[in-house]
Amino acid sequence: MTTFKRTTVTAALIYANGPIHIGHLAGCYLPADIYVRYLRSIGHDVKFISGTDEHGVPITIKAKKEGITPQQVVDKYYTIIKDAFEEFGISFDIYSRTSNAIHHETSQEIFKNLYDKGQFVEEITEQYYDEKAQTFLADRYIIGTCPKCANENAYGDQCEKCGTTLSPTELINPRSALSGEKPVMKPTKNWYLPLDKMQPALEAYVNSHPEWKTNVMGQVKSWLNDGLRPRAMTRDLDWGVKVPLPDTDGKVLYVWFDAPIGYISMTKELTDQWATYWQDPETRLVHFIGKDNIVFHCLIFPAMCMADGRFILADNVPANEFMNLEGDKISTSRNWAVWLHEYLRAFEGQQDVLRYALAAAAPESKDSDFTWGDFQTRNNSELVGILGNFVNRAVVLTQKNFDAQVPARGELSDFDQQTLTTLAELPSKIGDAIAQYKFREALALMMDVARLGNKYLADTEPWKVVKTDLERTGTILNIGLQIAATLAIVSEPFMPFTAQKLAKALKLGQRTWAEAGQADLLATGTSIETPGLLFSKIEDATIQAQIQKLQDAKKMNELAGKEVQAIKDTTQYDDFAKMDIRIGTIEAAEKVAKSKKLLKLTVNDGIKQRTILSGIAEHFTAEEVVGKQVTFLANLAPRPMMGMVSEGMILMAEDKDGSLAFVQPSKEVWNGATVA
Repeated sequence: MTTFKRTTVTAALIYANGPIHIGHLAGCYLPADIYVRYLRSIGHDVKFISGTDEHGVPITIKAKKEGITPQQVVDKYYTIIKDAFEEFGISFDIYSRTSNAIHHETSQEIFKNLYDKGQFVEEITEQYYDEKAQTFLADRYIIGTCPKCANENAYGDQCEKCGTTLSPTELINPRSALSGEKPVMKPTKNWYLPLDKMQPALEAYVNSHPEWKTNVMGQVKSWLNDGLRPRAMTRDLDWGVKVPLPDTDGKVLYVWFDAPIGYISMTKELTDQWATYWQDPETRLVHFIGKDNIVFHCLIFPAMCMADGRFILADNVPANEFMNLEGDKISTSRNWAVWLHEYLRAFEGQQDVLRYALAAAAPESKDSDFTWGDFQTRNNSELVGILGNFVNRAVVLTQKNFDAQVPARGELSDFDQQTLTTLAELPSKIGDAIAQYKFREALALMMDVARLGNKYLADTEPWKVVKTDLERTGTILNIGLQIAATLAIVSEPFMPFTAQKLAKALKLGQRTWAEAGQADLLATGTSIETPGLLFSKIEDATIQAQIQKLQDAKKMNELAGKEVQAIKDTTQYDDFAKMDIRIGTIEAAEKVAKSKKLLKLTVNDGIKQRTILSGIAEHFTAEEVVGKQVTFLANLAPRPMMGMVSEGMILMAEDKDGSLAFVQPSKEVWNGATVA
């Protein structure tokens, strides 16, 4: 950090077309927050910038699906996302949005600057056009068969089934997502950034950062090895930042042109000194993103900044891989996700448990998997069993034996000194790991502070020593409390709510990272309070409820794809008229012995009581059906079954999931009423 006077940290601008889920958090927002909180704790000048990306086709698709305007979509989700981030403790200096006027002005100014400098190539190309909807089609509005895997619902930019990056013209049998019609090719003019000509400068930039993560460098090198091509920086759409040139109605800036500029425009909103954070070479720029955004932040945005000439380039882009959920890819469309706003309601006051679990399983170098079982284990075994247990023992023993005041420290044993030496070394190790974007390693080292405290108390056994040597007990608890104080400092980037609660209980005040590990953080005689239970055990039933919620979502998605059976062949009314369908009341019911499916029903048909054997025992108990009015086929030929004779058939409706429902009259009618 010493070579830079300040740091600008950005976290990816998420589309404002849905809530935040744990994949987003683990991918970039939580790592960025840990990094920023650490920089602040060492006194470094840092600005943490993010917001919602409110342009682009995903927004218009969502608006069309919900039957509202794009502006209504972004207004709705901006609030949901911003509130969830705040409650979760993501400490942005500003969380703004690209629909703000200052963003439109900034994006247009940068585009115009590039245009005036001759950085764009103006081209007329053939693009897909929907004649019925009378509009050019963005990539995501074109659907067709993937040439790689034959998925019939691939998009014009990517097949979500096999992950292949596509162009619209590669799709087989393309169709418009707006009208369903086959689009035609029509000429249109757009402005391209000549990435092919800029490739040597981009390669030099990338090669100057050999310290970048392997996954980032691998993807960037792959693009460079394939050879960069000019990319259009404008699109034929109505929603977005208007192209600031004459005669360009119906054209907007490409969302990946204006979105990264959002980092700049949002910094402008934050401070009049914004240029210091974007144009001073003594400023470090760090982009936190997921792996799907690597090319835009490592090649396209740098190319834009190079072409403009006024802005610094990213010093690092520590992109993470993807986090899966219970062995399956997180999918918003399938509702296979843990949504942050729902977690915050189900686990009220337990933000730090999720922060800890996600940081511990962060997909730093490869895809990782979040499971509710692992979440429970990390809470119960590590947060409750190690960290919480240590703090509770140190505080409670102090309250019980020293009137809740930090006891004096007497002569130190070799073990005491060894413990304090280890304590003094840990903060710098944690900080170094964070500075190198190794957050899982840093988290493990942070927990080593709690483990050190637990081991120290377990080995010195102050609960036994107090019976014979109060002075020695005071020394032990003094050291234990000093460890807890260090823990309050070094846990803050990872678990800010817990750290704040612990610091308040220990009367620690505002301390810097440099003070962590010191043996005299707490002065003798300081009155301390109990922080209460820092963490509570999470029961199996709570976890099972979350697992069941996911299973229900999976079932609903499976059912959503189930098609209604085709109508059977046409029949004549005379054939239908032969069926005598009536209403009756079930007056008695019992399970048929040696049968899983059959219930024996006694039905009052208005004339007599008849026996009907019905295969509904796997759906209803005998007790449930007694008293129900039902529809039955009265003139079905009697059928011998299980040593009895069935005199009819109960009519049932089968739902998508295979469950059955009685076909009943909308009000009670007399037994024997006919259905016509």
